[in-house]
Amino acid sequence: MTVTTMEGAYGDYGANEADVAMAAADVGNGNYWVLKEGDVLLAHNTNVGAQTITIASVADKYGRSGNIAAYSIGADEYAVFGPFQFHGWRQTTGWIHVDAASADVLLGVLRAP
Repeated sequence: MTVTTMEGAYGDYGANEADVAMAAADVGNGNYWVLKEGDVLLAHNTNVGAQTITIASVADKYGRSGNIAAYSIGADEYAVFGPFQFHGWRQTTGWIHVDAASADVLLGVLRAP
């Protein structure tokens, strides 16, 4: 997945500088990125019907986990998840894992400067 680093309050907002890179979900292989604390996931369902997304959690230091499981995104709706922290979300690989029911779900990651 492509991470878009935001420009911030005093960024250089030239042409296309504020565009968010989004790509179709990879249904067969899953989706992941190297998590930095504070990352935000943006999902856009371009399908005419509802589609689901699951974000896999990991046990935190207290042994608690809490997947965002089969979250339903309506037709042509956007959903925003996060900001994510390391505890509870970062896999041992350093990644965060996301699964979507359809390639009609576009995914993008926003990162603070």
